[in-house]
Amino acid sequence: MFHHDKSKGLHKKKWTVQTKVPVSFFVQFSENLFDPKNSDLLEVGARGPGARRFLVVDENVHKHYGEKIEKYFKKNKIVFALCKIHSHETRKDVDTAFFILKAMEDFKLQRTGEPVIVVGGGVLLDIAGLAATLYRRGVPYIRVPTTLLALVDASVGVKTGINHFSRRNRIGSYYAPVGAYLDRTFLVTLSEKELSNASGEILKMAVIKDKKLFELLEKHGSRLIKEKFQKSSEGLEIMHRSIHGMVEELAPNLWETEMKRLVNFGHTWSPLIEMVALPELSHGEAVALDVLFSCVLSNQRGLMNDKETERVFRVAKDLGLPTFHPLLTDMALMEEALADTVRHRNGSQKLPIPLSIGYAEFYNDVTPEEVKKTSAAMKKRTPK
Repeated sequence: MFHHDKSKGLHKKKWTVQTKVPVSFFVQFSENLFDPKNSDLLEVGARGPGARRFLVVDENVHKHYGEKIEKYFKKNKIVFALCKIHSHETRKDVDTAFFILKAMEDFKLQRTGEPVIVVGGGVLLDIAGLAATLYRRGVPYIRVPTTLLALVDASVGVKTGINHFSRRNRIGSYYAPVGAYLDRTFLVTLSEKELSNASGEILKMAVIKDKKLFELLEKHGSRLIKEKFQKSSEGLEIMHRSIHGMVEELAPNLWETEMKRLVNFGHTWSPLIEMVALPELSHGEAVALDVLFSCVLSNQRGLMNDKETERVFRVAKDLGLPTFHPLLTDMALMEEALADTVRHRNGSQKLPIPLSIGYAEFYNDVTPEEVKKTSAAMKKRTPK
């Protein structure tokens, strides 16, 4: 729709264009996704003679599943090209994004009808999503997360991005996939450290808005990491609750026009800490440190009580997450992280701070002195 303002003179003619872009995408569990008998992955896009797909696959995933993935498309008579990427936070950059774009161009990818299928962890989903945004000003793509972290986090929203200017995801877009297929059988090849890393994002959701999820982590988290979330209904329930909580928070505010976002919890100090500490700290570990720091800050304010604060630390430790890092006492870094958060949130802190497990409020008055005291308290604290 547009409006033509006829009251203006010839030199000030004005047309105002208004439109709404409908956004719809699915997030669906589908086990054994690359079993040739499972047609879920082919429900989107052209079928029949000459049907094609362009795949972007993590190099390590290809080592484990490459033969199975290729067999799937051959059995289903789909012509395909496979672009292997060595994806890591240290290579989440312009070069990798343009490598994918060049491969798309070489494949002569159509604008619609040939959805790009991205198979890998959160880093690859972000990079390839950005490439899909840029190529022909947007081609459809499907996410297939292969890590627990990507399954409960990166696969759920619409963000894409790469690191630049020594900042995480400084360049990116909001671009919805056609959908995401979640297959927990991929988790069997992950190490306990990778699963522990993912639990940092799950812990975030539990502390900020889901007490039941926290209790499930408290009771079953350590065992489920050892079992790689394969053997019990509790593993599925934890994944379901974490994803449901994310979707519930993101759906009404996909483009982040409202800056008060509970899912920003754990992402105030962690982005800069993670970038400085790379490759020592992984994303979920940095988020967990931010979660714990925020809980201590809340406790110092007399909000979250001592018992609940200790419970959060104990669960983090049981999940194999770090409970302290020296960068938390680097005041220049901590103050810059908070300042950049303010810039990112349009001029105010809007910090989600837990008042108790499962409930939070937003604050705009955290001072450098308070950050310093909280850092000192973090250093002294040891989980019981």
